[in-house]
Amino acid sequence: MQALPPLSRKLIAGIEQGASGITPFAMLVEDTTPAQQLACARQFAAALAARVEPLQARLAPPPRARRDGPLRVGFVAAGFGEHPTALLIVELLERLRPLPLHTLGYATTADDGGALRRRLGAAFHEFHDVSALSLEALLRRLRDDQPDILIDLDGYCDGARAELFALRPAPLQVNWLAYPGTLGAPWYDYLIADRFVIPPEQRPHYSEKIAWLPRCYQPSDTTRTVGEPPPRAALGLPATGMVFACFNHSWKYTLRSFARHTRILKAVPDSVLWLLAGPAGAEEHLRRAARAAGLDAERLRFAPRVAHADHLARYRHVDLFLDTSPYNAHTTASDALWVGCPVLTQPGATFASRVAGSLNHHLGLDDMNAATDASYVERAVRLAQDPAARAALRARLAEARTGRGLFDMAAYARDFAAALTTMFHRFERGQGAADFEVGR
Repeated sequence: MQALPPLSRKLIAGIEQGASGITPFAMLVEDTTPAQQLACARQFAAALAARVEPLQARLAPPPRARRDGPLRVGFVAAGFGEHPTALLIVELLERLRPLPLHTLGYATTADDGGALRRRLGAAFHEFHDVSALSLEALLRRLRDDQPDILIDLDGYCDGARAELFALRPAPLQVNWLAYPGTLGAPWYDYLIADRFVIPPEQRPHYSEKIAWLPRCYQPSDTTRTVGEPPPRAALGLPATGMVFACFNHSWKYTLRSFARHTRILKAVPDSVLWLLAGPAGAEEHLRRAARAAGLDAERLRFAPRVAHADHLARYRHVDLFLDTSPYNAHTTASDALWVGCPVLTQPGATFASRVAGSLNHHLGLDDMNAATDASYVERAVRLAQDPAARAALRARLAEARTGRGLFDMAAYARDFAAALTTMFHRFERGQGAADFEVGR
């Protein structure tokens, strides 16, 4: 653990010095600024452009005439299966289907045989498994299909086909959803966001023009049902006491986040922290860290990976979700709030550090967005010691879940379609991309 801070400082210094080979996604979990993340993304995009340059002349696009009919919108993703991207987007696609758009899905990973993949296939007007196609074949396929707008749902995440977007298969290209930040590349015209995840003072550090939604930028699937979980004992939880949880991936755990959480556990003696089981060695590593902090390692409990419906049910045993910094819970926060479990987070300056805060904000729960590490710990401890306050918080969340619009996917679909239409109308009029806000 002592090796982590020097390594982090070395990576950040590399960005400042223009070093190559630093992947932007890896920097989202470091304590970097939006300016540093933009610099890293631009360096990565420049290297990407150099790699595809030999292809650009040979694969120069032919003259393009727009197809008649509704606006054609393509979505490219490696997450069209049992994946957080699919969990977030599937109902939105179903809600978009009757609107004046023609949606095309391009799955860059093979069919996993799951229910989400089948549901996505039915939600798109056209759905294509392109996982076996080479870059050149995929480019030709997209040029034949002629989407007016192409949305990159991966950015620089694992499995992304970033080279495809560098070759400009569509006249308008959009960064949205899976990658929480700027891509720093001139071939992305827009980033879809909200006013919370990109505060005004950080706007200069995003290379794309921003399409501002009047709601949280993150959609959700409100068709999910939440069943009853097994008893606490069957899940490895004590019969009584406060259950804190953090079901984020273990790579989101930083020294800072773990220090906050150990302080909370020490202040609430009968509590446990329920974590998602990670890769081999991660559990023992965290137990050692707990012991080093003077905490009984048995206070950490680990939840095995299960089907998503079973995972959602487990939240019914959670009293409070404790988020990580600087990379928040994203889909995980949406899951918790949908079930009715409050989320305590600490928004920072970067997009990745503000997603859970945006969800809370759009539920009217800004008091669950802590300003400092100290206030984060104080809020968690106070809630743990006050059952009445926890009950009141849950009641507010239950009311906000239905009344505040965060989970109104019909309204989200209308706003999303309006954003895409505005982008394309500007393009048709010969206007360049520009920031705009849906509804204004």
